[in-house]
Amino acid sequence: MDRLDQAAQAMAGLRDVVEAEEPLDEALHQVAVGATQVIPDADAVTVTVLNGREPSTVAWTDDRYLDIDKQQYAGGRGPCLVAASTQRPVRASTVEHRLEWPEFSAAAEQTGVGAYLAVPLLLAAVGRKAEWVGALNLYSLNPDGFDTFDEGLMRVFSLAAAQSINNARRWQQSREHIRNLETALESRAEIDQAKGILMGAYRCSAQEAFEKLVEQSQRRNVKLRQVALDLLASVSRTPH
Repeated sequence: MDRLDQAAQAMAGLRDVVEAEEPLDEALHQVAVGATQVIPDADAVTVTVLNGREPSTVAWTDDRYLDIDKQQYAGGRGPCLVAASTQRPVRASTVEHRLEWPEFSAAAEQTGVGAYLAVPLLLAAVGRKAEWVGALNLYSLNPDGFDTFDEGLMRVFSLAAAQSINNARRWQQSREHIRNLETALESRAEIDQAKGILMGAYRCSAQEAFEKLVEQSQRRNVKLRQVALDLLASVSRTPH
């Protein structure tokens, strides 16, 4: 019952991150920290993500364990990659797969890891971005650190973790969309002001003024907004 209470508290922590609209990095970090609360024998936790490119570790509780993940990625084999690709947990002692995953096993033993548990993490697509697939990687210095109950708890926790990460990604995407809209509106206003200056100076139409700005943009190889800002700045410096 104590273990279940700890798991419930950890998942409540993920909910708090969502409700507080924390950025994605904080949500990922909280997932890693929460996993250590669910599984007391987890001396370190990392979060691996594969998003159509090379795998990467996006969150961790102890940077001394990062090289274990890196060696898996470099060798293209290891428990976190198997968990992510098969969508099934991988649990074993470090010595069990020395021949199958030599790079991972060597790095794990050098760090003192005795056992590991990798649980798949499935994240839904957000907008036009591709679906993320990853794994929660738990490392224990104890060779008997993880059992079937731990595996079951982590499978439940991974569902809550995925939801938390998905919500954080949606929130971050919304914030980025708002910032892009704000930038676009600011750019439009500045370009319109620059057009007005050119129309007055050259007695030309709005279309002709815009074409002059575009010509400057292409000739200088800078963005249209920057051309407009430079023009506005030069006018403000001109003595009246």
